[in-house]
This record gives sequence, structure tokens and C-alpha cells, in this order.
Amino acid sequence: MARPRLLYRLAVGAARTVAPLAGAGGGKVARGLAGRRKAHEVLARWGEEVRDPDSPTVWFHAPSVGESLQAEAVIEALRVRMPDVQIVFTYFSPSAVTVADRMRVDVAGYLPWDLRSTTSRVLDAVRPEALVFTQTEVWPVLVESAVDRGVSVVLAAGTVPADAGRMSLPARALLRTTWESLTAAYAVGEPDAERLRSLGVGASAVSVTGDPGVDSAARRVGDVSAEAAHLRPFHADPRPTLVAGSTWPADMDVLVPALAMLRERVPGVRLVIAPHEPEDAVVSSLLDQLDSDDCSATTLSRVESVGSTGGADAIVVDRVGVLADLYTIATVAFVGGGFHGAGLHSVLEPAAASKPVVFGPSYGRSAPAAQLIEAGAATSVESAEGLAEALIVWCDDAQANHDAATRAQGYIQSHLGAAKRTADALADLLAG
Repeated sequence: MARPRLLYRLAVGAARTVAPLAGAGGGKVARGLAGRRKAHEVLARWGEEVRDPDSPTVWFHAPSVGESLQAEAVIEALRVRMPDVQIVFTYFSPSAVTVADRMRVDVAGYLPWDLRSTTSRVLDAVRPEALVFTQTEVWPVLVESAVDRGVSVVLAAGTVPADAGRMSLPARALLRTTWESLTAAYAVGEPDAERLRSLGVGASAVSVTGDPGVDSAARRVGDVSAEAAHLRPFHADPRPTLVAGSTWPADMDVLVPALAMLRERVPGVRLVIAPHEPEDAVVSSLLDQLDSDDCSATTLSRVESVGSTGGADAIVVDRVGVLADLYTIATVAFVGGGFHGAGLHSVLEPAAASKPVVFGPSYGRSAPAAQLIEAGAATSVESAEGLAEALIVWCDDAQANHDAATRAQGYIQSHLGAAKRTADALADLLAG
């Protein structure tokens, strides 16, 4: 066995050993470790007791929320093409639990530990025809175990930024055999396809099918009802509204002073802010920060419970799962992560809601962000002053706002169909 793969297996085995200690408590890491402890048994039990041996089974895996939404779009399209298909869905991050709970799948749970003992147990029980990874993650031992059993291994919504960790020499050494083992790779764009080939995926296995996330965003926004309890109070109190989604503290360091400048030029402007992790401590901190800046601040839960915004200048979103809805009441959207080392969050939802989009400078790994800038539907800023200037234009100039919104919707419309193309390719693979 090659040294990198041996070191990897030793590291995963050691992590599993100490997981019971690290999994104590209620934090995100602890929740993930606790959920992974028995994940293989949950999936294996479904395979042994529930799975229909006369119907095909496909196992989808997604790391977190954004990838789960892409997978969901492909799953829905695949069910149209193959109504009897059974879907197993796994995820890595606790953030994906809310998405998984509402997905139309037969069984869902955390990804088991990437060890022979756990992956073999699940594969032998579930017996999938295909194992589909979404966007980024391929797990070496799981792939090896699947290939040993004749399971097709697929990457959907394949995305490989130029500076991705997978392009580094250590990652290439560890994953070369894994990439070479893929039966098919459905890339978002041609640059991603070229990088997948450079990593070792067979040239004939790679094709470009687009980003299923566009279909997912369009569907979610299209399903929004203005009469929903969390939206009706905003429609009853129309004001220029900035919706800031998936923010981090680094974003707030820029957003708060920009908001003060914006309020001087656009009286009555309202902020709706959805932190990336809306835990109680984060929400409380945001309320304190906004109150100290002379904003009247409250929570979305409070707005819902009383059925009114109460004239608040800022509303902090204290739960997940409603951000796509809230973008529909925005005048302009700010997407977080662009001032954070981990990079920009999804810009597709505000674009699908036909809103101009603003974000920080760290958007290099987001092709849609760059494409929306090129289309004139988005802009990137580097400072509070730059952010305020962009927000003032799109809040104060109705024609400029309308033009950007039209371009955002045009981008979405021109990129629809990736979920169906991916599902069709997968169904054809299974049929062959």
C-alpha cells in the first residue's frame, strides 16, 4: 500500500478511536462526531430490512448544505426518469441535517467513517448500483470498497477551483487512484472538466452537464409564498431592505459601518441578517452589536410571533432554512463569506430571486459570482466604503436596480437544466 494511503487510514482509524471523547457536547464538531458513531449501522439496517431487491438503488453523498441542495435537484430529476429508484443519502456536516430531513430519499444519515470495516458493512447491505459524490468530496476507502464490488462511482456537479486543496501535491498523491477509479464525472464547466482530467479522471469519463445548484435555487425561490408567516410582516411594512445572508464576523466588520453610511443616504433602510451559524450566542451577539449602532433590532422569531416587524431597523434570522425565502423581500442582497478565509457562500439564491448581489473580495472559488459580475448583476467590494457605495446605488436608483435584477434572472434562466442533464446521464449509465 502506498505510504499516503496508509497514513490516511491510520489517521482515520485514530480519529474514530478518539471520537467518543471529542463528540461530547453540543457544538457543531461534536454533533458531527456523535452522528457518525452509528451511521454505518443505520444505513446497513435499512439495506438489510427495508431495501427492495427488485428496485435499483443509488447512494448520493454531499458534504454540506450547498452540495446537498445540488444533490437534491439531481435526485428529483432522477426520480422522474427512474420512478422506482431507491435513494440513500449521506452528508458530512451537521449543517446538512435540515436539508436531509426534508429530502425525498429512502434513508439519510451521516457518512460512515472511511474505513474498510464500516464502508464494507454498508455497501454489502445497501448494494447500490451507483455511488454518487457531489461537487467536491471523494473518499478513498469508500471508493475502493465500491469499485471492489462492481459499483459505478460518479462525481456530480464536479467543481475544482484552480486553488483547490485537491490540486496540491499531497492531495494528488493520496487521491490519484481514487480519481482514476471514477466511472463518470459530470462537471459544472469546462475548466472543472480539465482539472478533473489533470487529477487522473479518465478523459472519456468526464463530461460537462452544468450546475444543478441553479435548478435548486430557482425551484426554491419559485416555491416561496408571500403569505408565509415569516414573510407576510415584511410585505405589510415595505421598506428598502438589505438581506445579508450566510454572514461571518468578518463580514459584520464591514457590513455594520457600511449600513451606517447607507442609512444616511437611504432613510428607513432595513437590514435582515442571516448568520451562517445562527446559534443562540451568535444571535445574541448580533443583536447587541446592532443595538449599539443605534438600530432597533429584533429576531425573525419575534417578527413571526407578533405578526409584525414592529418598525425594527434590523431583523436577525435565528434559524436555518429560510434564507432563500428572505431574499425575495430584498431590495439588494449581500452574500457573506467574501471577507472570510473559507470563501464566498452561494450567490445563486439571490440571483434566482432577481436581486442585485454584493459580496467581498474572496470569491475566486465561485464561478457563478464571477459570471454574475460579468453580466452586470453583481459587484465585489473590498471595504465598508465600497460596500456602502454599491448599496446606495442599488437602493436609491430604481432603474439601476431593475437592470441588475433583470440580468440576474437572465443568468439563472440561461443556466437551467443541469439537474436533468446530470440525472439523464446517470440513468443512461445505470441502464448501460
